[in-house]
Amino acid sequence: MKKLLCLWCKGTGLLVSTVGHTISLALPLLAATLAFEVFSRYVLNSPTMWAYDVSLFLFGYIGALCGASGQLKKAHINVDILYLSVSQRTKNIFDLISNSLGGFFLIIVASKSWEKALEAIDFGYTRQSEWAPSIGHFWVMVTVAAILFLLQLSSDMLKDTWQLITGEPLLSEDDE
Repeated sequence: MKKLLCLWCKGTGLLVSTVGHTISLALPLLAATLAFEVFSRYVLNSPTMWAYDVSLFLFGYIGALCGASGQLKKAHINVDILYLSVSQRTKNIFDLISNSLGGFFLIIVASKSWEKALEAIDFGYTRQSEWAPSIGHFWVMVTVAAILFLLQLSSDMLKDTWQLITGEPLLSEDDE
């Protein structure tokens, strides 16, 4: 059983890490888009009609798809003054409660964003801008980001539950 749980946690961590590293490659693209818009607007006196929408989508993709990576690296906000002063068992309980609440929220986000994606694709919804790009892909990405975050939360909850029950970490420091 432990091997199966370890495999799930390692596989989830690898997936989340890969997606996080891959989407981070969009940062230079976002910077280049913004720089091109500034150059086009102020030097050429001919602003683009697409740069704002592209930068908005890129920023959304980066922010949403890196959320699970932040969870993997334990980079999200924590009330350290309380958290660092309690035992490991209490930390595991705190983490299980907060991850359960976050998971509940993410299930709603995944469900509603999938509904919005299907609606946007079926009806051909676009952004209300001069360029008017389709927005269906954005809602699909929000769904994928929520599911990815849920996978990471499931891994964290398995590790916390294992440690709460056995008193030992599921994965060694080298495995994480």
